Amino acid sequence: MAKGQTTVSDFAVAPRRSRIADMAAKQDDAPMSSEETPEDTGAKSHPQVSQGVVADQPPSRLIAPTEEARRERSVNKALQREDSRVRLRDLKRARDRESKHYVNCPLNYETKKRLERASFENDVKMTKIMQAAIDQYLKDNGY
Repeated sequence: MAKGQTTVSDFAVAPRRSRIADMAAKQDDAPMSSEETPEDTGAKSHPQVSQGVVADQPPSRLIAPTEEARRERSVNKALQREDSRVRLRDLKRARDRESKHYVNCPLNYETKKRLERASFENDVKMTKIMQAAIDQYLKDNGY
């Protein structure tokens, strides 16, 4: 078969089987002794069915923990959510404290081009250069 002519539809895919069907298939595949009669086989199949029903029911300890364990887990989750909420609130407050206060200033074409070139050559944002220049000016003039 050529590589370019292979499609997904060329491959057969079997559907998934359920666990009950797998258990039944394993039981059917087991070799039966010649001494067993149909009555014995029927008597043996009923306990297996009842075991399958019991197996379908989840063990109470693993799936459904005690009320105390459930309450403890829900309290722990609530505390974690509360801690996360408080941390997020604190981060937002810190960001607000350091919030940006924009200053709008027009620049002539040549100053803007010099600022862009300095930013590009030094791999620094233009806003950082302007912040540093304003800060230096204010320090030099006693502010």
